[in-house]
Amino acid sequence: MKDLDTPKAIDALNRIMETELAGVVRYTHYSLMVYGYTRIPIVSWLKENAAEGLTHAHKAGELVTLLGGHPSLKIGPLLETQQHDIGDILRESLEHEKHALEAYYELLSIAEGKSVLLEEYAREMIVQEELHLDEVNKMLRRPGSTAAFVVE
Repeated sequence: MKDLDTPKAIDALNRIMETELAGVVRYTHYSLMVYGYTRIPIVSWLKENAAEGLTHAHKAGELVTLLGGHPSLKIGPLLETQQHDIGDILRESLEHEKHALEAYYELLSIAEGKSVLLEEYAREMIVQEELHLDEVNKMLRRPGSTAAFVVE
């Protein structure tokens, strides 16, 4: 890990961990707040996202300890809008995922050319987050529309 700013990388990984843990809480909460005819598949999808967030947080924490750091006990920001319509939940999810993506890009900028391990990890997670963003975007589109969803 030639010339890696280790404290900066540890801070970035801890922010990732905190963001992913906030996602676990957020998606778990959302899964409890879905009602209506489409409840079962949406609740399953939200629970899968919560489980994936926990896996991502654990992976980031493992890298913190690999670098000799101490994993954070904090959880990222949690916004309770009291809006529980599926569209509102998905829009909030979209914002959360954008925030997570930014955190991975930040880690990539710290690691690029200095740590293949962290660089590849960041790239892998960026791919996963961008695909997840696309999935949420498609869920927010009107049926039959091919244009990307844009927050108004």
